[in-house]
Amino acid sequence: MENITTVVLSRLVVQSRALELTAANIANAATPGFRAERSLFSEWLAREPGGAEPPGESAIAFPLDGTTWRDTAAGTLRHTGNPLDLAISNSLGWFTVQTARGPRLTRAGQFLLDASGTVVDALGDPLLDANGKPLRTSPADTRLSVTADGTLASETGPIGRIGVVQPDDESKLIAEGGTLFNAGTPTNPLADPQIVEGAVEDSNVRPIEELTRMMQQMREFQLTTQMIQAESDRANGAIDRILSRPPVG
Repeated sequence: MENITTVVLSRLVVQSRALELTAANIANAATPGFRAERSLFSEWLAREPGGAEPPGESAIAFPLDGTTWRDTAAGTLRHTGNPLDLAISNSLGWFTVQTARGPRLTRAGQFLLDASGTVVDALGDPLLDANGKPLRTSPADTRLSVTADGTLASETGPIGRIGVVQPDDESKLIAEGGTLFNAGTPTNPLADPQIVEGAVEDSNVRPIEELTRMMQQMREFQLTTQMIQAESDRANGAIDRILSRPPVG
């Protein structure tokens, strides 16, 4: 009885985590450059100590929330016409911005100029060039353009080349908010990043699929809760029957 309740509770924990991730994906369906996150479950086998064991019952499998992983598929490109809205046309490559915590990767390419003429993201973090330095324009740079290889230029000439890098292992990316990532591993520059000027990469979340997944997860959560309630009612009923028996002797 106790084993049944414990196994079902462990299932309830992993289902709760899956619902949290799906809800976060839906909430960020309109966040540029967002990457959907998924749960990866595993099981932990507990050996039954001592006693005669019926066939197939030598271990109890407990579901575990093993880890999470990011869907790195590219989102849809949405054209805006803004020369500092930039997108990478395939799933490889990340922009680098300088934050207070150090360099961070992002696919959210909505950039603008701050008061000093530095190219920054929506949070005010400078966009880094191929040498890891902030990209800065001058007051004379009034007509900006970006080529496919990342060269930022104006009517006065080239300003710099936007740095686009690829982590050695994308599975080690650590999310910091909706659009920033700590690489977790060394990064290498991409020689041909294929940057699209005047476009933004939307989230790769597919809202209809996520809503369908959430409804299924909620049904499973409700069924698991009902199993716990049914087991609790059974246990309480057994206790009531035992206590209601007349004393022996």
